[in-house]
Amino acid sequence: MAGHGEGVDRDVSHNDCVASVADYISRHGLTDFVLVGHSFGGSIIARLAGETPEKVRRLVFLNAFIPEDGTSVLDNTPVAYQELFPLLAEQSGDNSVMLPFEIWRDAVIGDADFERAQETYRMLNPEPFGPIAEKLDMKAFYELTTVPRSYVLCHDDCVLPPGDTQFGWLVNARRFGLFRFVTLGGSHDVLYTNPALLAMKLELAGRD
Repeated sequence: MAGHGEGVDRDVSHNDCVASVADYISRHGLTDFVLVGHSFGGSIIARLAGETPEKVRRLVFLNAFIPEDGTSVLDNTPVAYQELFPLLAEQSGDNSVMLPFEIWRDAVIGDADFERAQETYRMLNPEPFGPIAEKLDMKAFYELTTVPRSYVLCHDDCVLPPGDTQFGWLVNARRFGLFRFVTLGGSHDVLYTNPALLAMKLELAGRD
């Protein structure tokens, strides 16, 4: 995805991110597929499906942001993140965000032991701040009625406060109407700590 990866230009827009995924789909001739979006990726797959609904069989949101029309991903996070992310971006030198290890350790991957948390943290690359802070046109997604969707919720994820009625993960899920709901134990980055369980749950979420 544009702006993501090692040594890439972080000066990208949300449109750039969506376009890079759309380009991958086009170059590989993909159709009738299940599209999974994790965290920030929820905003990407929602907009992509709004643009090319005929290619997508089902959307699966994994502890993912689904912003309301005219809001940013950052707008849908607690005030602490809304204050922290611009500071991190300003200090980065390339308008990117890298969470401090202490936040990563407890909020993002709290189900990992300390060694695994350190190992995964070393794998990370900074996140472009622009697409996180950009106000998004989500109209096409919210008007979309032809693509079914699922929401997969990791119960031990405290990136967003559990049970929070303003910023919790289920607030995002409730923004669309009918959806399949699948749950599992695990942190926000359970893909690093229990990938086999996650794979099974994604299969359930994506089935016809």
